[in-house]
Amino acid sequence: MRLLLVIAVTILRAKLKQSIVAAVGVMFSITMFVALLGFMNGLNDMLDGLILNRTPHVRMYNEMKASPQQPIELSEADPTTHHFIRSVKPKSELQKLRNAMGIMHTLERDPRVLAVSPRLVAQVFFNVGTTDLNAQVSGIEVEQEMRYYMFSDYLVQGEARDLATGNNTVVLGKGLADMMEAKLGDVVQVTAASGDRALLRVCGIFQSGIAEYDKVQCYASLKTVQELLGQPSSYITDINVKLKDILLAPGMAKELAQRFDVDAVDIQTANAQFETGSNVRSIISYAVGVVLLIVAGFGIYNILNMLIYEKLDSIAILKATGFSGADVRRIFLALSMVIGLVGAAGGLVFGFALQNLIDNVPFVTQALPTVTTFPIDYDPKYYIIAVAFALVTTWIAGWFPARKAAQVDPVEIIRGK
Repeated sequence: MRLLLVIAVTILRAKLKQSIVAAVGVMFSITMFVALLGFMNGLNDMLDGLILNRTPHVRMYNEMKASPQQPIELSEADPTTHHFIRSVKPKSELQKLRNAMGIMHTLERDPRVLAVSPRLVAQVFFNVGTTDLNAQVSGIEVEQEMRYYMFSDYLVQGEARDLATGNNTVVLGKGLADMMEAKLGDVVQVTAASGDRALLRVCGIFQSGIAEYDKVQCYASLKTVQELLGQPSSYITDINVKLKDILLAPGMAKELAQRFDVDAVDIQTANAQFETGSNVRSIISYAVGVVLLIVAGFGIYNILNMLIYEKLDSIAILKATGFSGADVRRIFLALSMVIGLVGAAGGLVFGFALQNLIDNVPFVTQALPTVTTFPIDYDPKYYIIAVAFALVTTWIAGWFPARKAAQVDPVEIIRGK
């Protein structure tokens, strides 16, 4: 094998320009494969983070809906009669979760659950002069939101701690703050649906990257919103559940809905369209990368074919001096793999360099204030996949020319000369 490898390297050096072109083809393919997948998956992670970091794995709530069975349907009337019911209204029940504290204590003891966070969502109006701006204020446990939902990462002004420690404080969405021309430290007047009014001090500006969301959303402590609505400390409209394994969310949502008689939605269902978009982008990235590697394989195939025609004399001499067809096949396969290995090594180096270059390109947009450069995912699996597929492609590309070289008849070649 050492002798066969020496012969393969000798042939490679004799046709150095063609060999370099083939290796550069492999190197370019791996470079683009690694950089493309790193960039696309980094982009997917960033976009996923905008939604998934702020979304619980399971959300428990009470949805406004009409009773499935109306009282008149329970009457023992004449069986020949029929009830015509129209314009059915929802039941006169509060949207709060019944026994919310008991539900939370039960979930906290569940080994599948990472964190449980209460939330109180209320529709309010911000009074700006003679104009009322419609908004939604979410009462949150600030420490829980900071730890499990990256709340601090979306604050472009102010500190999340001020919301937790201050009295009657609020964090406004950037779009809402711009419409009100509110700054840090300003006092804004808010009116609840019940008609109660309160003065809240602005302690932060929040920007999620979704403009329409930032025009109506704001945050306050759970206690502040309960006082605004005139409700006790047990009044909670939502329970957000973070799981240790996100894949358990669909089954967990169905289980909790049945167990506690509430509505529950899992993160996969709530963001099905968004997740589909991420999957499609990943598929496109892999498809483009694989096509690049296949094109490089065709380049190696063509170069080896031409090399065999140019080296028919050498092949005939090798076989005439005792080398078998299998030996000749191994020589050209070794030649192909040397090209593949050199190209793969160069591709990994340049791929990593290109990823670093992209990672340092400034990316400034008002919609994503926390992102300053293009996102890159440096997962080693992209390098492993690229090298493995490149070597397989190179071996296949070299097999057919090597098989042809093994079938050369030295007598015909020498007689022709």
